Amino acid sequence: MRASGTFTVNSFVPSELKPEPEVSTALPVGVATIVKTFEGEVAGRSTTLFTAAFDQDAGVGTYIAMESFEGTLAGREGTFNFVHSAATGGSDRTNEFFTIVPSSGTAALAGISGGGGLAVDADGTHRIWFDFEPAGQ
Repeated sequence: MRASGTFTVNSFVPSELKPEPEVSTALPVGVATIVKTFEGEVAGRSTTLFTAAFDQDAGVGTYIAMESFEGTLAGREGTFNFVHSAATGGSDRTNEFFTIVPSSGTAALAGISGGGGLAVDADGTHRIWFDFEPAGQ
């Protein structure tokens, strides 16, 4: 099954969390928390732990995000985790990874499995989709 929607980033809060001793590289590494709201066949909210090695000025780097979603997916209500990452050279999106965390679903989303993806339209609209199987499918 596929469920798709759009999302809005409600908050992006950088953290001062740094490993000790810190290792300096050509790209700064940062950690943040994010809250998102989703609309469409994917409806609800998520909280995210976000880590990136990224140059803001050049738009180059990589991120990895662990999201905890609460809401409905194609009319099925519950919660689950999903993880995604991608790299960019400034004008592209490569090496994408997106998967639903096994055994993380609850309620009508218990046993959910699959993957999905993210895209940002030229007008700034953020899109998400899940290609998933509900429990027992």
